Amino acid sequence: MTDARFEDGDDQPLRLIAQDAEGVQIFATLLQDAVFPTTEMAYAARRRRFALMLNRFRWEDRAAAERSGRKFERVQSLLVFEDVLAVRTTGIDRADPKTILSLLEIAYAAGEDGTGTVTLILAGDGAIALTVETLDATLRDVTRPYLAPSGKAPTHPH
Repeated sequence: MTDARFEDGDDQPLRLIAQDAEGVQIFATLLQDAVFPTTEMAYAARRRRFALMLNRFRWEDRAAAERSGRKFERVQSLLVFEDVLAVRTTGIDRADPKTILSLLEIAYAAGEDGTGTVTLILAGDGAIALTVETLDATLRDVTRPYLAPSGKAPTHPH
């Protein structure tokens, strides 16, 4: 068994910018069911930057994988928010570096004068809330796709 390659699907890695609620919704769709250990999130207060290194399911490739009968893929992606004034978390045990978190949703609530709050909603009632001066986020794939370890697409009970 070998890992998938970009050349297999003639794909290009994602490089996206979100500066409004619609952009955040696109990120939320692409990042649903992304997983990451607690050690892969960082807040650089002096730079006002919050970053996450995630292993995201390649939702954009799911239909093509199903049609061709090949395995599903994941890829490591870097999600970065600039102009972050504060970070609050709930339901996350930062003391355990082996804790793996699963991202379910990203929500954005606009505030006054361009400010707002980005909330990353995690499985198990966890959340990360970012108070931002302005919405400025990037999502960038930083590795080649690899075969999803489970071999399955994520599912959610209705």
